[in-house]
Amino acid sequence: MLMKEKSTNKGILGTIERVGNALPHPAILFLIFSLIIIVASEIVARMGTTVTYFDARAGEEVTKSAVSMLNGEGLRYIFNSATSNFTGFAPLGTVLVAMLGVGVAEWSGLISAALKNLITSVPKALLTAVIVFAGVMSNIASDAGYVVVIPLGAIVFASAGRHPIAGLAAAFAGVSAGFSANLAIGTLDPLLAGITNEALKAVGIVYEVLPTDNYIFMAVSTFLLTAVGTFVTDRIVEPRLGVYTGSYVPDNEPLTTVERKGLRNAGISLLAFFVIMGLLMFPANAVFKEPDAAGNMVLNNFLGNGLLLMILLAFLIPGLIYGKTIGMIKNSNDLIEAMTSAMRSMASYMVLAFFASQFISYFAHTNLGLLISFKGAEILESIGFVGLPLVIAFVLLSAFLNLFMGSASAKWAIMAPIFVPMLMRLGIAPEFTQLAYRVGDSTTNIITPLMSYFAMILVFVRKYDEKSGLGTLIATMVPYSVIFLFSWIALLIVFYVLNIPIGLGGASIHVPL
Repeated sequence: MLMKEKSTNKGILGTIERVGNALPHPAILFLIFSLIIIVASEIVARMGTTVTYFDARAGEEVTKSAVSMLNGEGLRYIFNSATSNFTGFAPLGTVLVAMLGVGVAEWSGLISAALKNLITSVPKALLTAVIVFAGVMSNIASDAGYVVVIPLGAIVFASAGRHPIAGLAAAFAGVSAGFSANLAIGTLDPLLAGITNEALKAVGIVYEVLPTDNYIFMAVSTFLLTAVGTFVTDRIVEPRLGVYTGSYVPDNEPLTTVERKGLRNAGISLLAFFVIMGLLMFPANAVFKEPDAAGNMVLNNFLGNGLLLMILLAFLIPGLIYGKTIGMIKNSNDLIEAMTSAMRSMASYMVLAFFASQFISYFAHTNLGLLISFKGAEILESIGFVGLPLVIAFVLLSAFLNLFMGSASAKWAIMAPIFVPMLMRLGIAPEFTQLAYRVGDSTTNIITPLMSYFAMILVFVRKYDEKSGLGTLIATMVPYSVIFLFSWIALLIVFYVLNIPIGLGGASIHVPL
């Protein structure tokens, strides 16, 4: 384990870190959070708080109230759902399945050799930018960035003689705080556009938002966030973390002839694998395509479910080939040992995931997150802002509500029927309202324990500093969250003031006359 020298622990970030790390172990902390939710649910339920709204996903008006967990039904839910909460915790399966493949690549030495090759080929001045950019771009593959890019960010920085947690933070910021930005149309674009259109349809507005209507803004945002993330990492986060020394010493020996041969063979196998997967994914009648409701052949089901096995194989196959080439993997016993070793390293994560999954499940079951989101929306609607101040207030509200309700689509299903028609009446086009929501919704992902992968990231941090805790992670990520938010708002203002098209086909900021 790396041991941390005394780092700068002053100011507001130092206070956050000290207070956060003075709290109990993160697993116990999630248990305490769960108990608070149970008590709060009873209090709010007794208050009789309810909300009635049009759910854009369900296509109907629904009424929700707080659900108490301090009664017979609540106690039954606590006991009867504990196992399914854990086994159904989305990051758990994602992480464990991916780690089977990553474990083989790591155990065989492929990752170490590949990183040596990367570090010698990428200029040191661009290393941070490459990590942040890879993180932002990874969201095209849904949650893959969390289990691939983030741990690799730490390894790359450590191999380059830099602070591993700074590399992890740079990747985490790109993957999660920059979740909406990309140079390609991702799965989030059609999902949110569909909800926006349902919200418009519900109030009788004939207007269609396309999945490409935020593309130009999000493509520009990719480069903005890469630059901002690089600045925050190099100038704020890494200097604050201090210098690490200890038992973790990067292998800086040059690659041997057999290692280079192993890399070549692994690269050939990976290329062949991607060619085969491409043939299964992209032709008109590809095997992995399925018809959607309109009869179009799409990859949605594969991207949401099958992609994880592809990631496993994308690490396992070249890892196996590399291991066979250098003699690290001689038989099937070695292959299974590589996978088993990876699972051993995830033991602490599974303990943490159990308690985190209960907390997140209770928060959703009690409707507390929904009530907070809806009441917050009502407050903003009552303020009476117009124009750009209203848009900025809406971004900030979205960022705040994201601390309590993680799902981007679930929040938008609540907020879109309220804000899309309201802002449209004030001259703001629905696609711009949707864009403003995406800006706020992304930037606070990295500082809320309700984000489903937060527990996993905390385990990665503790791998490099076993004394770190929740406070360390939040204090490290706060600069990214704040600076990403205000940089993104500044870009939003530029587009608004100059009336720059935000999407393909001339997607507008203002409602067309």
